[in-house]
Amino acid sequence: MTKLKIKSGDTVKVIAGENKNSQGKVLRVLREKNKAVVEGVNMVSKHTKPSAKNPQGGIVKKEAPIHISNLALIDPKTQEPTKTGVRVEGDKKVRFSKKSNQVL
Repeated sequence: MTKLKIKSGDTVKVIAGENKNSQGKVLRVLREKNKAVVEGVNMVSKHTKPSAKNPQGGIVKKEAPIHISNLALIDPKTQEPTKTGVRVEGDKKVRFSKKSNQVL
């Protein structure tokens, strides 16, 4: 498995594809597939059968995974897409924004 620079809880911007320029919070990261599920982005209609949990059934809108390469992390200070780096502060490894040099 590869090391990904995006973690769940991060705010990201879609930089390519059908949902370009939309922003959202990462809900889940699927490391084995190099994909992430982003809140409100890449919505798909899923047809569900009636069940005990959902007795009505019908069409449900939900987020589908989007490839990590189409996402860019948003810098909390400048609110712009940024790349990340890793450095050691004291005895801890921390991620930092390459644009503002601020710890994420």
